[in-house]
Amino acid sequence: MADGLLSIGEVGRRLGLSVHTLRLYERAGLLADPVRRDAGGRRVYDAAAVEWLGNCVKFRATGMPLATLGRLAELVRAGDGNEVERLDLLREHRERITEQLERLHDCLKLVDAKVDGYERHLAAGATGDPW
Repeated sequence: MADGLLSIGEVGRRLGLSVHTLRLYERAGLLADPVRRDAGGRRVYDAAAVEWLGNCVKFRATGMPLATLGRLAELVRAGDGNEVERLDLLREHRERITEQLERLHDCLKLVDAKVDGYERHLAAGATGDPW
């Protein structure tokens, strides 16, 4: 597309999102800036919009609720002066991710121990369930 703008389909392919999800994000107010339209009324996205959407994908992958993401987008749209509130939102989310990682690390230790047990069991030529 001309001028470095991408269509909604191109953005979806680039970010691994469906067109439906991109439209949902727009309707839910999750975008930092209003979606631009071309002369035909079709959505077009510039590099900044694609970067923001890429961040949204990562935030969602870490379990950030849509409401929190929407609040963050609202603060960004409001402009300067609310950086402390943005920071608070991000710190709270970082804490949730840290807790999630700790739980996952504990689960990984269990899986590692089971894998090790099965590998030793099979390497010794044993039969039966090592569980």
